[in-house]
Amino acid sequence: MKNIAIWGASSGLGAAMVDYFHQQGVNVIAIARQPKNNPKINDYQLTSICCDATVQTQVEAAVSKLPDNTINISTMGSFRSNIPVDYIGHRHLINALENSKAKRLLLVTSLGCGDSWQYLSQGAKRGFGAAVREKSLAEAWLQSSNLNYTILRPGGLKDGEPTNQGQLSQQIEVHGAITRGEVARLSHELLLNDGSTGQIFQCIDPNIAAY
Repeated sequence: MKNIAIWGASSGLGAAMVDYFHQQGVNVIAIARQPKNNPKINDYQLTSICCDATVQTQVEAAVSKLPDNTINISTMGSFRSNIPVDYIGHRHLINALENSKAKRLLLVTSLGCGDSWQYLSQGAKRGFGAAVREKSLAEAWLQSSNLNYTILRPGGLKDGEPTNQGQLSQQIEVHGAITRGEVARLSHELLLNDGSTGQIFQCIDPNIAAY
């Protein structure tokens, strides 16, 4: 694992991914609308790329700068944004990667996406159901692409380092929370496992309260 591009690297889960993979000695390429919002990108002297993923030409330009065989992780999201990136940004990214030599993508969405929508409470559907539906569209676009993809749906995200207690599962109903650092660690685990290609996983940490 030589080069990893983190999309959405300026805050939240993306910033946690930057920390984790940098600490693993991986060459991290940080991509965000405003990379300067994450001061560690500069502190770590990482390559950064400014990109508004809702603009197709900017995504294509960013992808063109990636070394061949770069592994991509996308944590992009825009809860209650005027122009949600969750679907259109990922559609632009997936299309651009299909025409590149960096065809490995781990897409991080959330519990409730795709076939797990049925397990969301009515309150959750009212509160952030629109974002989940956008992310579900992104999952569908990715699944119909020619990329070597993995989809990861974490539970409620909490600040925190890796706990080594997170659990990956497939095709069962789960509820719960997990630290951003632990999602990063589990992402690394999936990327090291060739059997994760073309698969959808969910993850929670049973030792962390959801509320």
